[in-house]
Amino acid sequence: MRVERPRRLALLLGAVVVLVAAGSALAWGVTANRGGPDDLLPNLVQAVPDELSGRTGGTSVAPRFFLGFASAAANLGDGPLIVLGRRGDLDEPEMTLRQQIRRSDGSERTVPLRAKLTYVRSTDHAHWHVRGFMRYELRTPDGVRVGRDRKTGFCLGDRYRVDLALPGRSQTARYSERCGKGAPQLKRIREGISIGWGDDYAAHLEGQELELTSRAPGRYILVHRVNASRDLRETDYGDNAASMAIELSWPRGRSQPPRIDVLARCPGRATCE
Repeated sequence: MRVERPRRLALLLGAVVVLVAAGSALAWGVTANRGGPDDLLPNLVQAVPDELSGRTGGTSVAPRFFLGFASAAANLGDGPLIVLGRRGDLDEPEMTLRQQIRRSDGSERTVPLRAKLTYVRSTDHAHWHVRGFMRYELRTPDGVRVGRDRKTGFCLGDRYRVDLALPGRSQTARYSERCGKGAPQLKRIREGISIGWGDDYAAHLEGQELELTSRAPGRYILVHRVNASRDLRETDYGDNAASMAIELSWPRGRSQPPRIDVLARCPGRATCE
């Protein structure tokens, strides 16, 4: 598949624009307890899809074509993102999750999450995954969804450092564990993303792709969302989506890989004109 490879953008260039544009009017959503301590919440900012690549599957008679992409999200909030997984018995296939929230007086509180933690075995790796942390969609320009990811989950961690000055940022990676790699017997686990750090995923890794086989030629919007369900508590949900406009064509017919041209990159929004 021939793909125009996007320029390697500074991950949070778009996120900075969103925050600056919002200025003092930004609704932070920090929990204030009428004179009590405030919650120091994370703010997950979705990066624009990047590093497009193609993969051909199926058979020579019935080939299938997939568009792969890198995704990333960083924490630019007032506190770290911390999730705690727990199960009472090894017979339970999943762990329940709670979000641990640090507070301005040094205390902590936890809140239950709908998401689950599942041990996933794959050819790439095997460890405990948070389900639904990011979602990927392919949409038409008028907003109709024509494709959606089937990714199994995400191993949260401090994978790269954001080049921004942020109060309370961690100078070193605090969540660098491998999410219980090779340890399906665990009953408890802790994952997270520190202030000023982000988590990224390579193209085609465990579902980092969408199928194009049956897609008609034309323009589409590739949309990435972090915390789409708003299950995790954050300071701001307005920067949880980013998108890319692409043009799909089949210059050599539908039995051969398509061509993808990148038309625009749109940080901070799910629409890309």
